[in-house]
Amino acid sequence: MMAVVHALDDYYLAITLLITIAYQLFFFSIAFSLKFDKLTDFAGGTNFVVLAIITLAFSGHHHARQIVCSLFIMLWGARLSGFLLFRIIKTGKDDRFDDKRDKFWSFLGFWVFQMIWVWIVSLPVTILNSPNVTKFNQPAFGTGRDIAGVILFAIGFILESVSDIQKYQFRSKPENKGKVCDIGFFTWTRHPNYFGEIIIQFAIFMIAVSPSAYGYVTGGAFSAQYAAILGSLLPYAPADVRVRVDPPRTTGGKEEVREREPLGVVLAIHETHEYPDPLSAAAVRTDAHYTQEDAVP
Repeated sequence: MMAVVHALDDYYLAITLLITIAYQLFFFSIAFSLKFDKLTDFAGGTNFVVLAIITLAFSGHHHARQIVCSLFIMLWGARLSGFLLFRIIKTGKDDRFDDKRDKFWSFLGFWVFQMIWVWIVSLPVTILNSPNVTKFNQPAFGTGRDIAGVILFAIGFILESVSDIQKYQFRSKPENKGKVCDIGFFTWTRHPNYFGEIIIQFAIFMIAVSPSAYGYVTGGAFSAQYAAILGSLLPYAPADVRVRVDPPRTTGGKEEVREREPLGVVLAIHETHEYPDPLSAAAVRTDAHYTQEDAVP
């Protein structure tokens, strides 16, 4: 067992927040100075990897459950950031930032939301690796909750990864411009990549919370572990919102529609287009998958 590092607080909340802020501001400074879109989503995905490595190293206790959860979020973050980097290199620029790239505060606002997203979604692993949890005896890895979590992670990872590829290939064909992707997993559901991500994050939470679920962790650490479920809910709640551009612009006789923006709040103050949405007020979106190419003309 290595020495435990006590950094600011024994849940690693402050140190991970500070690391996240510094990491995102570093990439923001590059992106804003050079008007460079290619690092934005890469910075988000790799931040998860950085936090998992640091908290696991700091914990000094390398139980199998800590290693599995840390590896799972690192694998997910590395795959997501790698895919998004590949996609932006191919497309050249990110249309989401056309009205923000030259505006310091508007552009910074996106990065601030990205900081919040990374820090909160990392909470299950951060708290699992923290001294306030590792000081307790830990249940042996291999419980029913652990096994279910591993299976769900595998399902979610395949669903998200494959559907990302399917959608990219669909969008790459000129004849599909303006069409809704309806191949592969998209024949089953409109957003299989988002659904896969829901499963991934909940699977990590299921495994991470096992020490509390089986009564090994008590007190404030018990509450902290269960409160970390916020991290498994944030990336996808609630669902899709489409807002008509005001004033509406037309392209080929159809109104142009702007879908929800990532990591931000979108107020649905105008009627929706083509697809009725059960939400009538507001939606929060915190997912790096979305780009404006998803908009339905």
